[in-house]
Amino acid sequence: MIYVPYDVPSENFQEGIHTDDYLAPYREKKLTYTLTTGGRTKESLNGMWQFGIDQYDTCLRAKWFEETTHDADGRPLPRDYDFDSWEMMSVPSCWNLHAERLFLYEGSIVYTRRFRYENHGEKRVFLQFGGAAYAAYVFVNGKYMGMHEGASTPFSVDVTDVLATDNRIIVVVNNERKRTNVPCENTDWFNYGGLYRDVDLVRLPETFIEDFTLSLAPDEAGIHVTVTLNDTTANGTATLDIEELRLRTQIPIDNGRGDLTINITPILWSPDIPRLYDIFIEYENDTVYDRVGFREIRSIGTEIHLNGAPILLKGICAHEDSVENGKSVNENEIRALFQTAKDMNCNYMRLAHYPHSEHAARIADEMGLLLWEEIPVYWAIEFANDEVYRNAENQLCELIKRDQNRASVIIWSVGNENVDNDSRLSFMSRLVTKAKALDPTRLVSAACLVNSEKLLIDDRLAAYLDIIGINEYYGWYEPDFSKLPRLFENSQPSKPVVICETGADARARHRGPKDELLTEDNQLYVYERQIAALRQIPYVKGLSPWIFFDFRCPRRLHPIQDYYNIKGLLSADKSYKKLAYYVLRDFYAEWR
Repeated sequence: MIYVPYDVPSENFQEGIHTDDYLAPYREKKLTYTLTTGGRTKESLNGMWQFGIDQYDTCLRAKWFEETTHDADGRPLPRDYDFDSWEMMSVPSCWNLHAERLFLYEGSIVYTRRFRYENHGEKRVFLQFGGAAYAAYVFVNGKYMGMHEGASTPFSVDVTDVLATDNRIIVVVNNERKRTNVPCENTDWFNYGGLYRDVDLVRLPETFIEDFTLSLAPDEAGIHVTVTLNDTTANGTATLDIEELRLRTQIPIDNGRGDLTINITPILWSPDIPRLYDIFIEYENDTVYDRVGFREIRSIGTEIHLNGAPILLKGICAHEDSVENGKSVNENEIRALFQTAKDMNCNYMRLAHYPHSEHAARIADEMGLLLWEEIPVYWAIEFANDEVYRNAENQLCELIKRDQNRASVIIWSVGNENVDNDSRLSFMSRLVTKAKALDPTRLVSAACLVNSEKLLIDDRLAAYLDIIGINEYYGWYEPDFSKLPRLFENSQPSKPVVICETGADARARHRGPKDELLTEDNQLYVYERQIAALRQIPYVKGLSPWIFFDFRCPRRLHPIQDYYNIKGLLSADKSYKKLAYYVLRDFYAEWR
């Protein structure tokens, strides 16, 4: 489709130059499909890709992906690109750390690579992207496949009909901050860009298992399994195999879907006993494999119950960031971080403020760490914009589908620190309803603001939530700490409250009097007062201070901060523990 202004003669109109809304035809084809890839053989397309910095979006404007080399009469055409001679960058990675000139770059980068493909009897082939920050436009062999919005959730591309023996893939990735993005242009973390998670090729039969869930059966003994096929007309039988439970049973499939409750009692998963079972689900020529734990999470009055017993969430917030790899953290980094959290006596972590790597929840399953996962409905997005809502809902759906079988994930969060107005209430309450419809086995929360004038937990969204999350910084952004006990006294919620943020900045190894800002001693003092206040409040059932480690943030221009948010209990490289780390560790050891 060519967008030509009505008052421009078409005979002298040049599409690549004169089209203002050149993205419009691309945006008409959204990529919102996500495969279940667990246990399937995936062929990695990671490694070295060619890339070009495309500040003016010329690849999309001039359709470089068509690789037109000659005109209609066979005469050679000049080109402003040469894909195969471009510089190379590792995928996955964040481009900001590839070269100094890219550190603060915001815009488009064109990624490309070639790969060979030979059919081994499969009928369907997909490209699977773990994450591309923020928007990704995908082309295979000159054909536009669609675009995906949202930096942190996976998406799949059906490339069955476009593959050849030799193939070129092009992905235009754009990380511009925009008012209509989710999150929008103003955040409190670093704007990493790039193909920063895995890219894989997945081969499948004609009819395959598109989705499945396993959980404890609600209000009755046993486990519940659902299976969804890609073919909504398919009828037949799927098989569930859990050898450790001596279970092999058939699941009737009717019109592409089956569900079954099985009277069997597994050992329940918990942080103390992170029991996982190897499960296999088969349908005709397709098999999926996963390691799944079974547990129950509920809110009852002002308590949180795990497997029928009250639990306190002893946690910490964390961004997905590292000095060396930025947002493209690897499994070893995740494991080391989670172990440090457990050493601090944590049983819970809030993964802020967007979906972290899919490896995080799988590792938390293994290590025994409860997770709060959220989507970046962050601060002041355009709540009245229907397109923005659809974007946020799609990111929520992609996150839930990715992690719905992870026992460690107990809370879906629909956002962080939004003003309580009518459009926001409508927006976020719809997200809560969607989350509950997709997954009734977990709790839903959001990080809410407190009423600083009335000194009250006062947010209309709380009526829709299972857990009320609040961010409060008494002793820091609000220096008058005496307001915190009054806020707790004034508030008498009927639901459990998790203090999902609190804290203070401190530069690692910077010491001074306890009332001197940005020192470890001042941070320690804030933590000591916070803990003393929280001990007195029976409805506070969880704590995840801000934040586990210092992370990059261009908002922080004080010379002591040096472009980092330094509220971490660890230094940015995670090698040094600040004083407050130890007081929180000791508190968690005896908090009952």
